[in-house]
Amino acid sequence: MSTPFSEALVTLGRQYVREAPGTLGKAALAARWLNPHLRENPRRRVVTDSLGNRFAVDTQDLIQRYLYLFGVWEPHMTGWLRRTLKPGDTYVDVGANVGVFAVLGSRLVGSGGRVVAIEASPVFHRRVLRNAELNGSGNIRAVNAAVSDSRKMLTFVLASSHNMGANSIVPYDGPAESTFEMAALPLAELLKPDEIAGARVIKIDVEGAEGGVVRGLAPVLDRLRPDAEIAVEVTPERMAQLGESAEELMETMRAGGFHAYRLINDYAPAGYPRATRHPQAPVRWRGPVVGETELVFSRVDAERLA
Repeated sequence: MSTPFSEALVTLGRQYVREAPGTLGKAALAARWLNPHLRENPRRRVVTDSLGNRFAVDTQDLIQRYLYLFGVWEPHMTGWLRRTLKPGDTYVDVGANVGVFAVLGSRLVGSGGRVVAIEASPVFHRRVLRNAELNGSGNIRAVNAAVSDSRKMLTFVLASSHNMGANSIVPYDGPAESTFEMAALPLAELLKPDEIAGARVIKIDVEGAEGGVVRGLAPVLDRLRPDAEIAVEVTPERMAQLGESAEELMETMRAGGFHAYRLINDYAPAGYPRATRHPQAPVRWRGPVVGETELVFSRVDAERLA
């Protein structure tokens, strides 16, 4: 049971994790106490992340809790986007969730750039709009739609509100917290011609449906700018439940002239204090994809992406 004293200690602990120099004791503090406490005793706040962006959060949810606790979500992805996106670029976020990376992209590409934030969940689409408004991100075009390889209706299932980003079309036999239907279109149809031609980064995080998204993008890969890079969270087990394969996705990207690079993506709270201070660059990936893996596809042929 939460008490005023324990809540005060949580506030102090969060301040230490986010603001104190070094990492001494932070991993254990975050993993053993702060993370479970904030999950079971949710806080609803408007908070500022480590880069100065503002978000309305509910710490019951994983992504929003990490934003509140650490000031960042997926620090290695955040670091790569900060190094990659430049003023005037176009950034496409497929599976935008509450808009964490859409708002980050908005700041990085500036007033002369554009962000397209595509989110299937109507609830999260509204959160994208709210967080864009909180940050004055007028360069975000938020689209409430699903993405696949053809026009169809898809049914999404959410298993638990503790990870609301796990809305997925992958079959699920357990008790569902919520379901909804959404029309899906190929990414080539959802994006405007100039958004396709100008995209510097396309980020795809769709909880198992990445095979259809990439297959629908394949016809326009040759229309992307030469330095375009595509980040895909590849989930072989979930893909297989949809009759998809990571091998097909990899071959599609190879045929488009892209090389694969792995970006570290660890969701364990104990790893965040160090990762926020030392984000790693994507490194060349040559093996098969056998588990959940964040891949960056680039036409650059090197051992590491800058």
